[in-house]
Amino acid sequence: MLFRRVAVIGVGLIGGSFALGMRQAKACESVVGVGRHPANLRVALERGIIDAMQTDVGRAVEGADLVLVAAPVAQFPAIFASIGKFLGPEALVTDGGSTKRDVIAAARAALGKKIGQFVPAHPIAGAEKSGAAAASAELFNGRRVILTPLPENAGSGVEKIEKAWAACGARVSRMDAQDHDAVLAAVSHLPHVLAFALVHDIAHRPNAAELFSFAAGGFRDFTRIASSHPEMWRDICVANRDRLLLEMNSFSGELERLRALIEAGDGSALETVFAEAREARDRWIRSS
Repeated sequence: MLFRRVAVIGVGLIGGSFALGMRQAKACESVVGVGRHPANLRVALERGIIDAMQTDVGRAVEGADLVLVAAPVAQFPAIFASIGKFLGPEALVTDGGSTKRDVIAAARAALGKKIGQFVPAHPIAGAEKSGAAAASAELFNGRRVILTPLPENAGSGVEKIEKAWAACGARVSRMDAQDHDAVLAAVSHLPHVLAFALVHDIAHRPNAAELFSFAAGGFRDFTRIASSHPEMWRDICVANRDRLLLEMNSFSGELERLRALIEAGDGSALETVFAEAREARDRWIRSS
């Protein structure tokens, strides 16, 4: 058994699925869940995701030997400030934040000498649904979890956090926090912004109802992630805005190039771009 008592702060899709995965793997004895919404915690309790619910972060963390912070990243500074004095000397903390530089900075500011107990992580296993009702023990099966260890982390602590995520079925790798935020801005944060932007644009047109009535599979597939949690994605965009803006500028250039080809009626060049894109995507799908 890896851990005796796990405290999950934010029992939503990620936090709830982590708890279920740990329980299914028999990697912990008990789980206490803490969050802002008692109704969501009651759902988690009814589903057997947690053994006990708590609204006080400090009381939930006290006595836990593993803490998962799985809230929107803008809440992390307050959460870290609340848990610091309650962490036992052997307790480990990890997280499910989609950005890492801001999370690490918040942890350093709040945890002080206990910073070595925090092993940052990012499970790349999100979905457009949220809350304890969406949690699944299989969510992390075969999915990537990126650790961005700190210089202060003990090797044994990092390995134990690796084992916890692996127990949930994840493929765990390590990356520098700066590199993480740059990579995820391109392949995760930008696509979400594009999906939100397209749906928002269509929804605010005078003939929105007509447009949506004719939208089919392509629109549905492209905009699926626009059903994601608005608060979470607000926080991600603000936290990683420097990297995200670079990606938006780069993508704007690509759109302008395509616009020029379409305006010129250059079908041959358009087909070349589309073929290269299809080949790249097919290659990625085959290797994933």
